[in-house]
Amino acid sequence: MKVVAFNGSSRTDGNTAMMTRWVFDELEAEGIETELIQGFATKINPCIACYKCTEKKDRRCQVPGDLANDFIAKMAEADGIILASPVYFSDATPQMRALIDRCGFVGRANGGMFRRKVGAAIVAARRGGAIHTFDTLNHFFLISEMIVPGSSYWNMGFGLQKGDVEKDQEAKATMQTLGKHMAWLMKKIAD
Repeated sequence: MKVVAFNGSSRTDGNTAMMTRWVFDELEAEGIETELIQGFATKINPCIACYKCTEKKDRRCQVPGDLANDFIAKMAEADGIILASPVYFSDATPQMRALIDRCGFVGRANGGMFRRKVGAAIVAARRGGAIHTFDTLNHFFLISEMIVPGSSYWNMGFGLQKGDVEKDQEAKATMQTLGKHMAWLMKKIAD
């Protein structure tokens, strides 16, 4: 089994990645392979609503010149998907929105490519906008007919500078619980 996570932050290995790794620690302890993709700010373009994915139905986006199709393939191969984003002006980052739009359109156009996979959202915030961002990420999972596990609190942590989230012990505990719940759910689905 494998979980692929997409870190929508422009800051590689910042607070968002740290929180994702807390989830990964629990998944890996259960024998689940993990992969973290980050630094894709300049590697994915926005959806242009061409609807060619609905015409061709080849599990690919027709917008050229970026890594969207690589990311779609990684999602299709994974058993679980994590979308992790810091809060930018009360929502997910533009690159995360582009990922959601591109992968979401292709997934739905091709018969529900991500149906019944396990999906989880992770949000890093300085102060506000975390719930709205959490909702944005979860909407991708729900419209894609994925299964979203709960945790002991909303999957968010707080900090501004790199490493500040380490001080948020509740966030760490929440991520650890999320990782355990994802592993349990993925194993139940596989049975």
